[in-house]
Amino acid sequence: MNPRNRVLALAVTTVALAAPLVVTAPARATPTLPRTGFEQTNGARWTSQPEEQELLAAVDKASDRVSVSRIGTTKQGRPLQLVRIGEHRTASTVLLICSQHGDEPSGREACLTKIRDLAHAKDRATQRFLSRTTLLVVPTANPDGRAADTRGNSDGIDINRDHLALKTAEARAMAAVIRDRRPDIIYDLHEYGATPKYYDKDLFDLWPRNLNTADAVHDEAERLSEGYVRPAANAAGYSTGTYGIWTDPVTGDPVKQTAGDGQERILRNMSGVKHALGLLIESRVDPGTPQEAADESLNNRRRRDSQLAALGGLFRFTGERLGRIQAATAAARAAGFHDSGPIYVGGADNDPAEPAEIIQDPPCGYRLTAAQYAEYQDELALHGITVRKAGDGAYVPLRQSERALVALLLDARAPYHLTEAEPDTSC
Repeated sequence: MNPRNRVLALAVTTVALAAPLVVTAPARATPTLPRTGFEQTNGARWTSQPEEQELLAAVDKASDRVSVSRIGTTKQGRPLQLVRIGEHRTASTVLLICSQHGDEPSGREACLTKIRDLAHAKDRATQRFLSRTTLLVVPTANPDGRAADTRGNSDGIDINRDHLALKTAEARAMAAVIRDRRPDIIYDLHEYGATPKYYDKDLFDLWPRNLNTADAVHDEAERLSEGYVRPAANAAGYSTGTYGIWTDPVTGDPVKQTAGDGQERILRNMSGVKHALGLLIESRVDPGTPQEAADESLNNRRRRDSQLAALGGLFRFTGERLGRIQAATAAARAAGFHDSGPIYVGGADNDPAEPAEIIQDPPCGYRLTAAQYAEYQDELALHGITVRKAGDGAYVPLRQSERALVALLLDARAPYHLTEAEPDTSC
């Protein structure tokens, strides 16, 4: 069945007729599930903020496995919310970040649909999944941008370039969730504008390229992409590829890389730096067929449905590779306490770092003046960085879980550092 024309099949429960003359109680009506504005209009428009709030309130009230909490407030007063689905203590945690860019709404629609479906699902597979994995969802990571249909937030800042400096309320809220919930997987849903004929798939994805990502975390993230997410989308009829790389439509060979480097400001890379399997997902905004060009709602449904298909691959991966995921993230989180090995301030997994981009012999830590600590203590705390008071200032040891992140924040050689702290080489 062509996924672009696929409709949601309704399950029909058949009730056997009672014997003649026997009065039976009327069958209990199946409760009506809340629907998004997108679903109500069959993709003719995106779900509004009031409709989102109504749906979240409904699933929060109706399902014991769901809770909705406020994790921040935007500059324009809109809520930043976190939805938890599953048990309070499970073997793993998966975090979905939906629509950091306000003009990329299809990931948000997929997230809202999935929240509703998981809240009400009664099948054994879903129950088993949620008994082992807690799913966290930020359904709208940029509410002000979504309301204005803009890429940036209300200050025009691209939130997905703020996961190091944490200047925005939106990025700060996400950093606190990552610090406190320590997700094993961070899955970031976006959209992109096509550049035919080289860069034109229904769905692209990309793992953390930052060289400070532990090898096992990097490899599991790449496996999530190539072994699960893309095959799930392909099986549903969608074309897929690696984000940021133009490929020859005939040979499939790479032509050039246009995006997707290893910079730590991007959530996909910060996920790896913070020892989680990160994956960026990008669905194509532009119509892919004459039918989609003629019918905006059809194109919108393809955008949303390709995201939903990819999510199926994510959930299958989490179920099948739970032990390997746990082993990879746990080892990466512990490695910083050994305080050994180089730290990279440049390069990527497909772009070897230059000698000047490698701190071969990192210092013991970094010393902050009183003024520096006063200015940046909140950002260090949001990142989960261990800091010790030292005289009027502070000392940040390198021997901690977020070892590489310390240097990316405080070393003058890091391109996006917060401040130039004094390296301590006394060790």
